[in-house]
Amino acid sequence: MSDPLDRIAAALERLAPPPAKAPEFGMASAFVWQADPDGLMPVASVNRVDVNLLVGIDRSRDTLLQNTRQFASGMPANNALLWGARGMGKSSLVKAIHGAVQAEYPDLKIIEIQREDLPSINRLLSLLRHADARFILFCDDLSFSHDDAHYKSLKAVLDGGIEGRPDNVVLYATSNRRHLMPRDMIENERQTGINPSEAVEEKVSLSDRFGLWLGFHPCTQDEYLAMISGYCAAYGVEIDDETLRAEAIEWQATRGSRSGRVAWQYFTDLAGRQGVTLEG
Repeated sequence: MSDPLDRIAAALERLAPPPAKAPEFGMASAFVWQADPDGLMPVASVNRVDVNLLVGIDRSRDTLLQNTRQFASGMPANNALLWGARGMGKSSLVKAIHGAVQAEYPDLKIIEIQREDLPSINRLLSLLRHADARFILFCDDLSFSHDDAHYKSLKAVLDGGIEGRPDNVVLYATSNRRHLMPRDMIENERQTGINPSEAVEEKVSLSDRFGLWLGFHPCTQDEYLAMISGYCAAYGVEIDDETLRAEAIEWQATRGSRSGRVAWQYFTDLAGRQGVTLEG
């Protein structure tokens, strides 16, 4: 008769899902990581705009483009945190730059990972560590609450643990918050903690582990109108300057904000009214 412990171990092995297999990375340039069960899902067509259509963020664009080219060519590169005003093109820039650099370096892949899947990131890194391709891990809209322990998993990418971060992996994250947690929460924990200086140090210092901090700020009206004009030129939408200005300003007024996202929403409405498709 077999040992009961052996039978239990065998049963657990049958219940446990097999380790995820690395996909054929040549099948796509972009993937989405999903956990439980682990797997990398190829993305046939990435939702992005041309990098030249992103107006008003020239410094951030040029810095991230240079960093990405360094990484794609096998040179040292930094993890990057893109933070700031909502709707100002943070995630659009990451996807656009990947598209631009991937045209030069076909082995550059982008993998999107959701914040709630961060605890599985070590398993993802084990799949990527020995692959021939190079990978941008992309986490959009990253932020943490005071009782959120997901940030600890992120250190596997930023610090690398005992194995170190794989040389073929870099992390790009976007957030509306510079320190990845609300300012009022930071101040509250500093005021109520037994050791105020230590209360939020671990979480606040997480953003310090990104080598690049790229700030995004609300655009001016001229930049807002230039964004729309650029879209019109790129997609062949014809409208006189006076009408565009009047409609675009009215559009932003009804939304109570002015950003790249609002500019694209107005342009989408304009293109639809003129019967212009936005595919390709």
